[in-house]
Amino acid sequence: MHVRRILSASLAAIALLGAAACGSDGPTDTTEGADLVIYSGRSESLVKGILDDLAKETGVKVGVRYAGSSELAAQLLEEGEATKADLFFSQDAGALGALAQAGRLEALDAAVTDRVIDGFADPNGQWVGTSARARVIGYNPTLAPEAEQMTSIDAVLDPKYKGKVGYAPANASFHAFVTALRVAKGEDGAKEWLTKFKANEPRKYDNNILVLDGVDKGEVALGLLNHYYWYERVAEKGADAVTARIRFLGSDDPGALINVAGVGILKGTDQKESALKAVNYLLSEKAQKYFADETAEYPVVAGIASKHDLPPLADLEKSSIDLNKLDSLETTLAMLNEVGLT
Repeated sequence: MHVRRILSASLAAIALLGAAACGSDGPTDTTEGADLVIYSGRSESLVKGILDDLAKETGVKVGVRYAGSSELAAQLLEEGEATKADLFFSQDAGALGALAQAGRLEALDAAVTDRVIDGFADPNGQWVGTSARARVIGYNPTLAPEAEQMTSIDAVLDPKYKGKVGYAPANASFHAFVTALRVAKGEDGAKEWLTKFKANEPRKYDNNILVLDGVDKGEVALGLLNHYYWYERVAEKGADAVTARIRFLGSDDPGALINVAGVGILKGTDQKESALKAVNYLLSEKAQKYFADETAEYPVVAGIASKHDLPPLADLEKSSIDLNKLDSLETTLAMLNEVGLT
């Protein structure tokens, strides 16, 4: 019954969202003939390099289906034990939590989950984080210089930002933020916030990259996104060529959520050994360094430095929300659909 509730809400919302975004570059699928099949909610442009390295270093023939994390979570629940997937690589903890809650993930040994910083793995061992990211507010300093002082996501509800806030409604990290909003404010409070946000006529973009583009070009004054998109842009173009800035809210607020990308092994896989090799590889020093340097995310294994000038993870004042409470993806998608933010 719980699985059916997840599916009915998730698939209805995803049908409206479309499969074009949600952290995905498109419907790339290389799973035919693969020994290890990974369903990846992480975009191909971000993780193809490390998944190619994974195949080379483990000697496993890897095939990947790329799509949105929420879309893939719903698909995995629909496929059930008949799925050809062995490993789910999610953009956020919420999609992993939904699968864990439905009993679709194998338990990982403590030897695996203990490798990451406390709080970045499921306490029951159903999934483990592979990298971390912070929610931030992107802002155009000419259009919204006051954003540099913002401490709450509630600030984007100000009527002066009507039509001037960009967001990516199909993105799994936006779904996780909304789930955090529900945890922090309760169902009624979250629905009220989303209703006000909708009334402020935010501008929809297909993904966070385009949200950042919109802020940078002045199409919108503010944008809801993850920190690493900005750091990647600065690394690519140089700080002087990037108009947009980002604000870490620095408070116990849903808009200061520190979330993780992570992996879980699908229950019933006949490739458990290869899947476990993949999990361990993603936690290796080489892979963690890849996430730190190539995707500008935070490593979840201690002692890995980044070439980017990120504020230290330990120094960030962040939301106190437990990542394991982000597993009610179905309710979040249903609420977004009801409010009209899909």
